[in-house]
Amino acid sequence: MNSAGPLVDCTSGQLRGGGALTVVVPVGSVEQHGPHLPLDTDTRIATAVATEVAAGRYLLAPAISYGASGEHQSFAGTISIGTEALTALLVEYGRSVCTWAHRLVFVNGHGGNRQALRAAAGLLRAEGRDVAWWSGSVAGADAHAGHTETSLLLHLSPEVVRMGAVARGNTEPLTDLMTRLRDGGVAAVSESGVLGDPTTATAAEGEWIFVAMVEDCTAGVLRWTPAADGMLT
Repeated sequence: MNSAGPLVDCTSGQLRGGGALTVVVPVGSVEQHGPHLPLDTDTRIATAVATEVAAGRYLLAPAISYGASGEHQSFAGTISIGTEALTALLVEYGRSVCTWAHRLVFVNGHGGNRQALRAAAGLLRAEGRDVAWWSGSVAGADAHAGHTETSLLLHLSPEVVRMGAVARGNTEPLTDLMTRLRDGGVAAVSESGVLGDPTTATAAEGEWIFVAMVEDCTAGVLRWTPAADGMLT
């Protein structure tokens, strides 16, 4: 069989005895992204990266769209399942997939999911399953719904960006905000939910960021040298 393409388009028979299959799974969130970006911003980005990485090479699974987003719970629309539940989901997902696939890689679009990914992938690898994960990051990126994510959405889905609502958020360094973030969530440091400056975002910048993310993830998957916790470097 062709071992590349959307997983859900395959039949069970096509996957049986299909050789060394690699499954790529986007992992995102449903959470506030300020007044201008949609709730599924992280899932959109993770899915777009995973789609490019998988194209012509691997099986692309449907996204895991709910994540650990407790820091955004003060904002309407946020649906968080928490780190414990996400960890359990990822573990059972990996155990199931690895009964018929050779490798599994989670492509993550939300920083709050990292703890669950480390715990789940570390356990799965300890159990002998070849599972890894990659998480999107760009040097100099702002933290949330700012220049970086807004630029990415202007490139990937410009029709969903509400440009009339774009406004500068809290631009203090994340390290300076961390104590207040831990105590009170994003609402404690930003009334709008924005950490960064989306007013400077452009589609051209978003394209550059997206290409860099795809290249980084693709290289990590091709090297396949996961750490003990499964993170691809």
